[in-house]
Formats: sequence, structure tokens, C-alpha cells
Amino acid sequence: MSTPPVVAAFDLDGTLTDGGSVGRWLRFIAGNRPFLSAGLRLAPSLALGAVMSGRHADSAKEELFRKTLSGRNADEVRRLSEEFGLHHVAEELRPAVLNRLRWHQDQGHHTVVVSASPEIYVAVIAQELGAHGAIGTRLGIDPLGRLTGGYLGRNCRGEEKIRRLREWIDEQHFASEPDIYAYGNSRGDRRLLRAATYPFDVGKLGRFGALRNYPRLSSAELPN
Repeated sequence: MSTPPVVAAFDLDGTLTDGGSVGRWLRFIAGNRPFLSAGLRLAPSLALGAVMSGRHADSAKEELFRKTLSGRNADEVRRLSEEFGLHHVAEELRPAVLNRLRWHQDQGHHTVVVSASPEIYVAVIAQELGAHGAIGTRLGIDPLGRLTGGYLGRNCRGEEKIRRLREWIDEQHFASEPDIYAYGNSRGDRRLLRAATYPFDVGKLGRFGALRNYPRLSSAELPN
């Protein structure tokens, strides 16, 4: 009996890298003053989103994108996003999680970065890491090649993460259903880990974190 293919899905912010990337990216694209100004105007909704998560977080994040990105030339943002992504991955990678990614790659497994962060730089980071795929929040572009500031589709968190991962898996046309390893650190990764064959919590809060009921990467032995 042949062994099933393996897909290893890694969250980005707080999993492969330290901390968040979206605020840093927006400041890199828009500049400090516009970013801080938008953040101050949206402070109540951003705070509500941080506490309530779900649709509140999705809406607040999209409104922040609209305030800082609307009307910007998409090609220029892509160029800047590539620069940002390469710098971010060079500075913020977590060695233990990177080692796990490399182990999967050495085993011939299919690796994919699955993030709520914008795919415009998630793809750059995934390519730099040698991952087979990149899944992130897509940004809307108008017919003139300018960012609308809104999402193209849904914010890639929660249920959308697993939906997009399943979509990516279907596109690979595996001969059989793959085993899925999933690595996350926050409540936005719960559904992804719940759907995985082998889920792992790599958050730094340990038993105080949102994924505390899942095995810890630090205590998991590499399979043979």
C-alpha cells in the first residue's frame, strides 16, 4: 500500500516569523504618517476587532487597508511588497519553525504558507523559503491598475484558511488524499489545525495560548 502524499501548512505571523507583519507592511507602503493617522481614526474599530475577532477583525482590517492603500498603483505596491517581504523574512524568521519547514522539504513533502496577511508579500516570503505554495488575503485592483483598498474575496483567516488550503490541494491533483500537517499560533488558526491530520501549536504562550489543546512543536519528535 502506497503512502499518502503530505502537505505541511504553515501560518506566517507568529508562526514562521516573530510578531505581526501587516502593520509593518502598511507603514512601508504608505509611510508612517498616513498609517498612524488612519490607525488613530480607526482605533475603536481596530480595538473591537482585536477583542472580538471574527467579522469585527475582518472589517476593521479592511477599513485600515482602504484608508492607507486605496488608489495606489498596484505595480508599485508589488515592487515595494517584494522588497518588504525579503527584508521581513531575513529579519524575523523563527529558527525552530524554519527547521521544521526544512525537515518537511527534505522529506519531499509539499509545503505551503497560509496566512491572513496580504498574498502580495506572503508569496514573496514563500518563494524565498522554497515553499510550493502561498495563500494569503488577496487585494482588490480596479480596471486602471490601482488598489481599491478592499479585499478580493475574503480575509484569509479562520474558515477561509482551510477553504483556500483545500482549494490549493485540489489544484495539485494528488493521486490520493494527503495527510496534512498544520502549524499555527493564534485563534485564527483553530479551524486550520482542527482540519489537519497532524496539528501543532507553535505559539509562544504555551498553555496560556489559544491553541493550548494541540500538541506543542517543541515537544514533538520528528516522525521517521
